[in-house]
Amino acid sequence: MTEKGVTAVEVVRSSVLCTWLAPLWHWLRERYEYSLLARILRGIALGWRRAYHGSAVVGVLSREGVLTRAWPESVLCRVLTFLISIPTILLQKLYAVGQDVFEHSVFARIAFAVVEQTPLAVAWIMVLFLALPFERWNNAYSVAGFALCFVMAWFAGMRKPGFRLDLKFVGPWLVAFAGMTFAAWPLSAYPSLSFRFLLYYITCMLCVVILVSTVESREQLERLLCFTSLSLLIMSLYGIYQRIQGVEVNLSYVDVNVNGDMPGRVMGFFDNPNTFGEVLLLLIPVAVAYLLCTKSWLGRLLGLLSVGTGCMAMAMTYSRASWVGLALAAVVFVILWNSKLIPLGIVVALVGLALLPDTVFHRILTIFNTSDTSTSSRFPLYRAAAAFLQQRPVLGAGLGSDAVRQSISDLNLFHGKDHFVHCHNIYLQVWCETGLVGLISFVGGILWTAKQGAKAVFHKQCDLVVRMAVVGGVSALLGGLLCGMADYLWNYPRVMLIFWFVCALALAGIRLAGQENCAGEAEETAPAQQPEE
Repeated sequence: MTEKGVTAVEVVRSSVLCTWLAPLWHWLRERYEYSLLARILRGIALGWRRAYHGSAVVGVLSREGVLTRAWPESVLCRVLTFLISIPTILLQKLYAVGQDVFEHSVFARIAFAVVEQTPLAVAWIMVLFLALPFERWNNAYSVAGFALCFVMAWFAGMRKPGFRLDLKFVGPWLVAFAGMTFAAWPLSAYPSLSFRFLLYYITCMLCVVILVSTVESREQLERLLCFTSLSLLIMSLYGIYQRIQGVEVNLSYVDVNVNGDMPGRVMGFFDNPNTFGEVLLLLIPVAVAYLLCTKSWLGRLLGLLSVGTGCMAMAMTYSRASWVGLALAAVVFVILWNSKLIPLGIVVALVGLALLPDTVFHRILTIFNTSDTSTSSRFPLYRAAAAFLQQRPVLGAGLGSDAVRQSISDLNLFHGKDHFVHCHNIYLQVWCETGLVGLISFVGGILWTAKQGAKAVFHKQCDLVVRMAVVGGVSALLGGLLCGMADYLWNYPRVMLIFWFVCALALAGIRLAGQENCAGEAEETAPAQQPEE
């Protein structure tokens, strides 16, 4: 710690406030340690740990599947890795031939310094993308931005012999899902409608490959967590500003007969409060992870503010599916972070429910109320999607919601009051777009990521920043999967990009954890050097 840091700590410890609060804190801690509540919570935690460590869940998580073991050395993985790394291989050969020229060129050194910070470029791009208002957003921005970052990733490996864009840690399931999205375009019932969506999917693929391949240190990963927290803070503050300014009640988002006392729902920089809730669901766990792993006071302040304002904005969206998804994300986060805190988390959750505003608590109670038009309107959508899948279960309609909507319209399968936009369920929508294999590979890919993430965080060699990045990313993804049962998270391509950005953070953390574990095992198995005589 620097002299300045020591001075700051001494000032805090010697302050009047700390002098008054310290005895009170010690008194409360002593009373709690020997209280009945503490004994009950410790007993519950001990029983949970015994049941958890001996459960089938741990057995499944710790077991490597045949596909997982075979994928890194498979012919398909090697061929695909070679194909997407061809520009890097050519650049490496060029650098080997003219190394002296490149190293003595000022412009070349500047260019190398820029491209080798590709993760930082991605971080800035995500901040800019997330802070753009809906009316100023254009999906071409994300396509162009990540195409540029992909080119930077090619050049980033120019001075690194053996560097390749990494598909090994992306995993076989997500690679299979990417393949199905490519196949769903030419097989689409309306290829012209599907092409635009293919570009959105390619953008997300580039995001995943770029981050998994170029994040090479905990500092880069922590910087990504920091910028994600900053993005969350900006959009949350704008959502709170909307509430202060006043939001009119939109009858298309609120059933006033069931939610008569509910105010207008904030939507932040997005066009829909449910969309805003989905973005907050994906980013809040990442910000919590940053709060718990950063060691700087400024970082902790940023993490605390982003989490606090994010939760406030989440409440103001009145997005029930996002609330439920965030609750699951919190449970998964605690299990992966510190399972001993589960009983305490239950107590905190119960106290939090008691402190919720009446409008929020009443909104929660309407989740299963079929009289709510927001709930009942989903059933005609589900029936239309199910009827379509009976006719085209294997191939689907083709990539994109436009192809699905047009197919259902042509077959006259939707009989609701409004018009069919999408399935309002991510599983039905992915199935309708990419077919049965696409659905299986998508769900398998996210669950594979969660499994690899759980294995990484439970390994003793895992760095704190790496561990928390994986915990935040995995919990957000699983919360998003639960939210996706009642909403289609990818209705807006910008939200789809955020989903895969969070997935890329988790995969980048898993890759770094794997490298750390391999290094730790190598140190343990390395023979001790004999001292020289």
